[in-house]
Amino acid sequence: MKLSAIILTRNEERHIAECIASVKWTDHVLVFDSGSTDRTCEIAADCGAEVRFNEFHHYAQQRNDALKAVDSEWVLFVDADERVTDTLAAEIWQTLDHPQHLGYWIPRHNYIFGKLTRYTGWYPDYQMRLLKRDGAHYDPERQVHELVILSSGEAGYLKTPLVHYNYDNVAQFHKKQRRYAQYDAQILYAAGVRPKIYTPYLQPFRHFKWRFFDLQGYKDGFHGLRLSLLMSWYEFRKYQQLKRLASQR
Repeated sequence: MKLSAIILTRNEERHIAECIASVKWTDHVLVFDSGSTDRTCEIAADCGAEVRFNEFHHYAQQRNDALKAVDSEWVLFVDADERVTDTLAAEIWQTLDHPQHLGYWIPRHNYIFGKLTRYTGWYPDYQMRLLKRDGAHYDPERQVHELVILSSGEAGYLKTPLVHYNYDNVAQFHKKQRRYAQYDAQILYAAGVRPKIYTPYLQPFRHFKWRFFDLQGYKDGFHGLRLSLLMSWYEFRKYQQLKRLASQR
């Protein structure tokens, strides 16, 4: 097989059927599940995908295990809340006819709270998802916000975006951002970053300026303003947690 689509899942019954339908043009679809308790696996099997269980420790490990679980030459990673359009599928096949790189970045169109977010830092939102299976792996030290390491050369870039249905509502947004803020604070602490007294208060203002003005979040209107304020709040939370980590040592 030339190309396998891999979908990592846990309790994704709402999204999995449409996601699989969007990648049925590949040679093989693998749903790599980490213990769903809903109908994800049943629906995936009914849709014609291969379904495998793999114990989850962290995302980098899960993706590395998934790379080993297929024998195709190329792999396309797609999240359950993402969709591959016909235009992107055509570009991928055209790219694989004469590949110049071991991995390819793909832009994403993010729908946040149901609205396509074109600015505020959510576009082009490149994700390295198209990989030559034996030429790439994920850095095991980056357990979230995974980092692909290619065995040689630089990655290429595709032009057509994935469609990502990201953050259905504010409650889901807060749940994920709380987790990310804690993890990012731990990363900063491990890298030797120690905040000054004013850092947790100054950094959110800088972050707001970056998203709303530098990244033109104002072009997303009230939606961009709300996202810029929300992300600034979690910048504050991140540095507050970093401050606590530093004070405990």
